[in-house]
Amino acid sequence: MNMDKKLRRYYGLKQKQKEIEQELAELRSEIISHCKENEVYELEQGGYKAKLVLQERKEFDDHKLYAALPDPVVWRMLSKADTSKISSLVTLGVISGEKIKGTYSVKEVTLLQVDKK
Repeated sequence: MNMDKKLRRYYGLKQKQKEIEQELAELRSEIISHCKENEVYELEQGGYKAKLVLQERKEFDDHKLYAALPDPVVWRMLSKADTSKISSLVTLGVISGEKIKGTYSVKEVTLLQVDKK
């Protein structure tokens, strides 16, 4: 396959990917809305099972976090307010959970899992 065909194929696949991602987002939103309106977190229909999973995610404020953790050694480990790195440092005891209280807001996120039965 020459480079012209590879570039054309790549571009075409990226366009399909965008279309698929858009359709997935729309379907996800409709399924979640349906479940929430009917106050169900699991749904079985047509050989498929849908399940809503609620998660809480912390969103850190860089300025508040820096004020709470001014130690430059800690910031070399973080480089920015990365939630997974911060959680790891709390778990390892490098920083205390108490020290970072008030530096983040908690956002509830609904995940959708769909499996074939």
